Amino acid sequence: MAHVLIMPRQGNTVESCIIVDWKVKEGDVVGAETPVCDVETDKAAFEVPAGAAGTVLKIFHAAGDDVPVLKPIAVIGAAGEDWHAALGSPALGAAAPETAPQGVESPRLEEAAPGVLPTGSAPSAAPREAGAGIAVSPRAKNLAEKEALPLAGIAGSGPGGRIIERDVAAALLNRPALTAAAKAAAEAAGGGTVSAPGSGIGGRVTLSDMAGTGAASVSALPAPAAASAGEVIPDFGEGTITETPIRGIRKVISDRMIKSLAESAQFTLNASSPALRLQEIRSRMKASGGFSGELGLSKVTVNDLVLFAVSRLLPRYPFMNAHKSGDTLKTFERVHLGVAVDTPRGLMVPVIRNTNLLSLSQISAEAKRLAAACQNGTAKPNEISGSTFTVTNLGSLGITGFTPVLNAPEVAILGVCGIELKPLTLSATEDGGVRFEPHIGFSLTINHQVVDGAPAARFLKALGEAIADIDLLLAAG
Repeated sequence: MAHVLIMPRQGNTVESCIIVDWKVKEGDVVGAETPVCDVETDKAAFEVPAGAAGTVLKIFHAAGDDVPVLKPIAVIGAAGEDWHAALGSPALGAAAPETAPQGVESPRLEEAAPGVLPTGSAPSAAPREAGAGIAVSPRAKNLAEKEALPLAGIAGSGPGGRIIERDVAAALLNRPALTAAAKAAAEAAGGGTVSAPGSGIGGRVTLSDMAGTGAASVSALPAPAAASAGEVIPDFGEGTITETPIRGIRKVISDRMIKSLAESAQFTLNASSPALRLQEIRSRMKASGGFSGELGLSKVTVNDLVLFAVSRLLPRYPFMNAHKSGDTLKTFERVHLGVAVDTPRGLMVPVIRNTNLLSLSQISAEAKRLAAACQNGTAKPNEISGSTFTVTNLGSLGITGFTPVLNAPEVAILGVCGIELKPLTLSATEDGGVRFEPHIGFSLTINHQVVDGAPAARFLKALGEAIADIDLLLAAG
């Protein structure tokens, strides 16, 4: 019997995968280990093997489709075998055309939306010659004037050959659109007939096309600088525009961001903390050698120090280290820290598990390992799921404040901003005046459905104090 290939489940939290590309086509012969397609989730990309040797009898989904896990994506069997039998269901026929519900009448043609010609309708009368008497409905006349379309030559399908709105709409469908400048010139000239696509976006006719310098030719139009039209601004076209379908992980990220914002009450607090000791500790670690270098501290970054501080604080604020699931708040004893990583495929959030039990050097090493795995596409699904709190850092890009979006179902996410100098007023014993000291900024977004502003502010204040005295926090472990 033929083998039904299903979309594999990659981790307990993965509900669907996107087919990036098919490596085979129907009729190809494959082995059991032959990769048949590439798929990806918001967490990772991987290949799907055929699972059985034979001929690809049927492929159910195209590249770019988002397919639920455990659903059939292909059937592999003996050449000529009936793939319907493998599914245990009737043959999949073509979808029947949709019909209007009984008792519901179609709108009158004259009331149809401008620019829409009802299916199956076509002008029935012969075109009028220019100069002949033309009967035109008011709506058709208004649309023609708005689009600078001459009525001569348009066939009327109304009573007695009257031109109605749908006739003008049909004529517009067969004429390339005009740019604003081209339309103004056409209106000044009383309209014109476009015989070919223009050089603008989507074949739009530009002013230069109308002047005879482009691909389109327009009859009955004067030179662009006609005195009656006044001074005409040159139309330089619209430049090159590239359209890229939003799919794959980018589409998954897009959908998750919208869902996160729609299903939670997101509220952001901003604060800063003295970063002088943070910078000093980082500099000393970077320059460390000998025994200190063997501890693996030379590669510790400012972000690693922030991750360490967050991991030590969250157990004291369990309502921040939590998930909101329906009407239930789940708090966690352990801290599983998500770290946002910028990759060629898009934003990914690998997880440093049990962060509150790791040393600074262990946190630093694991953060780097996971980031590299995400960037080269080798991260495993279980390495990119299960976080209880997320940290995202834009400080290296010079950002001094932003609004992180919650990584649902988490109830909080911390944004790390850049370090900048801030003025501090000196005390009287220091001769007054002002001095400038480095401060690091933080942007904390919470789900206000379960976390109030004051408790979140207390957590952010405690984080600032921990960063200001990072050396003491490190000493405490």
